[in-house]
Amino acid sequence: MIASVRGLVAAVGPDGAVIEVGGVGLAVSCTPHTLAGLRVGAEARLATTLVVREDSLTLYGFADDDARELFELLQTASGVGPRLAQAVLAVHTPDTVRRAIAGGDTATLTRVPGIGKKGAERLVLELRDKVGLVPGSEGALPAAGAAWADQVKQALVGLGWTAGQADQAVAAVAESLDGQPAPPVPQLLKLAIRMLGRTR
Repeated sequence: MIASVRGLVAAVGPDGAVIEVGGVGLAVSCTPHTLAGLRVGAEARLATTLVVREDSLTLYGFADDDARELFELLQTASGVGPRLAQAVLAVHTPDTVRRAIAGGDTATLTRVPGIGKKGAERLVLELRDKVGLVPGSEGALPAAGAAWADQVKQALVGLGWTAGQADQAVAAVAESLDGQPAPPVPQLLKLAIRMLGRTR
């Protein structure tokens, strides 16, 4: 895999840039945020990932390794390809995406064109355990807390609530903890049910 490229910026377009590396111009597909930091004639380093298809080789570039890692992580979810993963990063910063997934914030995820309510719920379900802790965030679930979050969500769904309602309750419980250690799961479940009772 081509993990990064460094060279002179030969051209910048609406969807990508050309980085000249050792006399070869590499076309790199980038988000607007990444493109905003590039200047023609200046040297740049982009974290990259190469996506291989039967009919194409596409190099995607990012301002830093964190954005590239999230781009790759998003594609491990069902129904998410490179274009949709790039669209997510075009709309939100990596920290915002991680907070949304960790906290079950489907509303933030559905702001991305191409992601509906079910798609957002699937991202939360499949990636919550993998995003880890977002530094300096409030209401985000730490990696260690994701286990209780899944248990509480499954219990709520088993009791008849929808996945979306369960996600909202889990996010509300996580916010109420305010960074404190989580109590036992039965206590967290009672708290989630109480919060759901208020919304009925």
